[in-house]
Amino acid sequence: MDGFVSIRNLQKFYGEFRALKGINLDIAEGEVICIVGPSGSGKSTLIRCINRLESFEDTSEIVVDGIPVMPGKSLAKVRAEVGMVFQSFNLFPHLTVRRNVMLAPSRVRGLSTTEATDRANFLLERVGISEQADKYPEHLSGGQQQRVAIARALAMEPRVMLFDEPTSALDPEMVGEVLDVMKDLAGTGVTMIVVTHEMGFARQVADRVIFMDGGEVIETGKPDEIFSNPKEPRTQNFLSAVLNH
Repeated sequence: MDGFVSIRNLQKFYGEFRALKGINLDIAEGEVICIVGPSGSGKSTLIRCINRLESFEDTSEIVVDGIPVMPGKSLAKVRAEVGMVFQSFNLFPHLTVRRNVMLAPSRVRGLSTTEATDRANFLLERVGISEQADKYPEHLSGGQQQRVAIARALAMEPRVMLFDEPTSALDPEMVGEVLDVMKDLAGTGVTMIVVTHEMGFARQVADRVIFMDGGEVIETGKPDEIFSNPKEPRTQNFLSAVLNH
């Protein structure tokens, strides 16, 4: 296993349907990866396998920071290292913004109330919404809620951050504020794996872009290689459709 995150022969079936077809991937520590491709190509399924929100075949292997992603104690260790931000914000509606961010560090990491409060305040400042700390999620815009969700994931001090199309549920005018937070995060050295249809973001921020189609990795390379000179016909067709839209 060569990467900080290593994936070998990743297979995923839904009944008879083969959603992932033997994917092999190595991601270095601190690398920012953007996964692009058409809907239904397996992008979200792939990253949901990394913290085993999706199960996968026994012949497949995923290792995160030396820890195998398997049911049992090792899975709890992996999930403590891996933060995830979803399309929908999944905030607890009955908790204030600050308490949403405090919850996991208090319960899982054992932080005191003071420590958890300090960490939450720091992270809410970092994502630019400290003034919303005492509000409830329903009083925030979608973009603000997604920034809270990012702060909540960061509160566990993860080694890896997974983003599953984090801007797809947002109104267009709110997309930029979330992408700005993610750009800042990409400069901090945290390993990021981002499923996105924001091609400008991928081009600007990614160390490497992965193009998926039909449950397979079709092409991988530096952003300039993928966007300016894609080698595979499927990549070319997808990008010409998306970039000329």
